[in-house]
Amino acid sequence: MLRARTTTRRAPPHEVSLGEPPRRMAFLALVGAGLGVVGGLAAFVVVRLVGLLSNLALLHRVAFTLPDLAHYRPGPALVPVALGGAAVVVALARWTPVIKGHGIPESLEAVVQRDSCIRPRVLVAKPLSAAVAMGTGGPFGAEGPIIVTGGCVGSLLGQWVRVSSAERRVLLATGAAAGMAGVFATPVAAVVLAFELLVFERSLRSLLPLLFATGIATELHTVLLGARPLFAVTRPLAVPADQLPLFLPLGVAVGVLAIVVNRGLFAFEAGFRRLPVPASLHPLLGALGFALVGLVAPGSLSVGYWAISDAVNGRFLVGTAAVLCVAKLVSWWVSLASNTSGGTLAPIFLVGATLGDTIGIGFAHLFPSAHVEPAAFAVVAMGASFGVSARALLTGGVFALEVTGASHLVVPMLLVLGVAEVVAERALPERLMTDKLVRRGYRVDFDTEADPFRAAVAGQLMEPLPAGADAPCGPSVDRLASARDALVVLLADGADAVTVTDGGEPVGVLRREALRGLLARRIAESELQQPRLRRRAPRPPGQGPGGSAPT
Repeated sequence: MLRARTTTRRAPPHEVSLGEPPRRMAFLALVGAGLGVVGGLAAFVVVRLVGLLSNLALLHRVAFTLPDLAHYRPGPALVPVALGGAAVVVALARWTPVIKGHGIPESLEAVVQRDSCIRPRVLVAKPLSAAVAMGTGGPFGAEGPIIVTGGCVGSLLGQWVRVSSAERRVLLATGAAAGMAGVFATPVAAVVLAFELLVFERSLRSLLPLLFATGIATELHTVLLGARPLFAVTRPLAVPADQLPLFLPLGVAVGVLAIVVNRGLFAFEAGFRRLPVPASLHPLLGALGFALVGLVAPGSLSVGYWAISDAVNGRFLVGTAAVLCVAKLVSWWVSLASNTSGGTLAPIFLVGATLGDTIGIGFAHLFPSAHVEPAAFAVVAMGASFGVSARALLTGGVFALEVTGASHLVVPMLLVLGVAEVVAERALPERLMTDKLVRRGYRVDFDTEADPFRAAVAGQLMEPLPAGADAPCGPSVDRLASARDALVVLLADGADAVTVTDGGEPVGVLRREALRGLLARRIAESELQQPRLRRRAPRPPGQGPGGSAPT
């Protein structure tokens, strides 16, 4: 009997995840812990800086906590304050143009176009510009700048330490998640955000540093900013089974809101691009817009965390909630479309919460004997609105439940997320996080799947040798070798078949044809799964997503 030589590159038995050995996994975990410390401290600094600037600019006092603007009545002086803040943002944007926008698309762009590399100056310019914008009344939240700040720390560390490009991407996502957990004390939502929008892989290699980073950053939030959930629900919000059907129309409303949020923003962005004004001055026009809205509805100004807390606790009357919903949305549209520095999560949370509160109050009046809790509708609509608007469904849902402490609303949250996504899908080929990249000529595919060449082993694909048959001459692999290893051997030796062995004894033959089905699913094989990009023609100026004019 002929014995074929073994030439396979078998995976080492101590491989843990995507080729990473235990020592490398321990290194990534240690780095994740360090990023957790940095993210937690950076979140504390950013929140306190926003609080200081907000108190100085709007209330003319020195304080570091985020102010409650429920009783704030601004005067005409708000306009020059907002314009002054915008001027600072314009100056910083000239120094570091990447600070413009709400954070996550810029992080995505670094991942897919710059090998996860971010310039060091972003570490200073992004949080400072966003703090100035929010402190002078900009209707944003702290999540955008802190995600960029944390991601920048992770990226810079990945540029200073010898890591692969995929590991650098993991570090960028880990830093971003640590920053988010440090601001909101939502470790699970931060991990989910990284998986849904930034890391582009599902593996232990990416999960392990995320666990350490978000856990440590959350604990630092507890020590530095307090243990209470940021938008804590102060009473139980019971949703009996017979009230679950009421959340189906809420899902429809949230889906429509997601369409309005996205298409409204795209329309405002297109409008700014058509203005006969230099793009560098657009933030000044955006500041003028949100200041004028703020004179009518002061609750739309700044981060608005107090308003979100009031909405999820049912403290608004229906008229107040409806006005605040519209005012915050318009204010956010005009300011973010001007390409200033800000965030998206908190504004959409407030818009969604006030929409849910309005609908919940309506159901409470329509069915008085059912004892409907409008606050439950506010919590669910808050999370679903962001999840569907950003196409990060689990992030929005988990985030809302963590940040309010209302984990018992998980069932209505899932129902509303599902209904809203079905409603939004046909009308939104692109959403908040990807539209800018599409306009620059790229489309990001967030879908990931298990690598079929790693999942299949040679023994599953081979043709068994009849008893007593001679093995063909040529290369061989063990029956437990991956299909990927078998393919490498076939390509390296230029063979049409490879012998499969078990304990050195030939047991089958694996032919090139058997791998063609797998090869069709994975044309370009690499050690590390990368984000997939499809090149397309840049969108003409003023044209909406999908090639149609924005509405």
